[in-house]
Amino acid sequence: MHTVELERLKARKGARKRSEIPNDVLWALNHGKIETVNLVEWLAIDMPFLLRNSLTEVGWEEQIDDLYDQSLKLQDQGITKRLKGIGTILFQALEDEENRTEIFETLASHTSDMVRAWAAFSIAADQTFSLPERLEIMRRFAADGSFSVRECAWDALRSYLVEDLAYSLELLTEWVKDEDPNIRRCAVEATRPRGVWCKHIPTLKKNPDPGLTILEFVRSDPSNYVQRSVANWLNDASKSNPDWVINTCLRWRKESPTKETSWIIKHALRTLKKQNTLSQDIKI
Repeated sequence: MHTVELERLKARKGARKRSEIPNDVLWALNHGKIETVNLVEWLAIDMPFLLRNSLTEVGWEEQIDDLYDQSLKLQDQGITKRLKGIGTILFQALEDEENRTEIFETLASHTSDMVRAWAAFSIAADQTFSLPERLEIMRRFAADGSFSVRECAWDALRSYLVEDLAYSLELLTEWVKDEDPNIRRCAVEATRPRGVWCKHIPTLKKNPDPGLTILEFVRSDPSNYVQRSVANWLNDASKSNPDWVINTCLRWRKESPTKETSWIIKHALRTLKKQNTLSQDIKI
């Protein structure tokens, strides 16, 4: 496919249903020539086929058939398990490669956002990194231009953050002070008490207070992307610790009377409002 044609495809609007994805778009997605633009396209990708094509580009000829066969065994899994599974497959294959750094870099900077997501999950499969090292390596994925890759970034970090939550939150204070809203948002999203499509964090459900270590820095964040994550963090907490969330919101309203904080508070209390459990004097 010519460069001009690829540029045209990059400017497309995403299809609403898989059956509506044009053949040339699906071809380019499966060959790793373009990024996805929505979840419909993300779910439509033939992962084993994309894996084979991306590894061919890397020149990893000796490994292709074996890795392809391993990826086929994941086909009955859900999307997240398949992504993580291929990440693990790549990590295991890279362990014995002399030029693994170069291969990883090629995958981590690939045109396909799904290939970059696999690279992120290959780091998640490697248990040898210290937490500071892991955060440093994952930063590129947390700052990625693709929403899908950024979602995979916090998911790839989450289980390691939970192992030593206090230390993790201390390290993440640098992330919530970063100038990149994607980095700030990742720190918040990765530590949500409930989160989306991931295991809950029981300690934060029981006592959300440690989360203030990072939340205080973003309670009036200028980015709506970050604001939504902060509000969702608090909304998560409200489902098991409503009084704590109400008190935190009341304090923030007093200490930070900004439109950004007001937006966060309004959306943080949405579940409690829906349940009619807010007192009359709490206006949102």
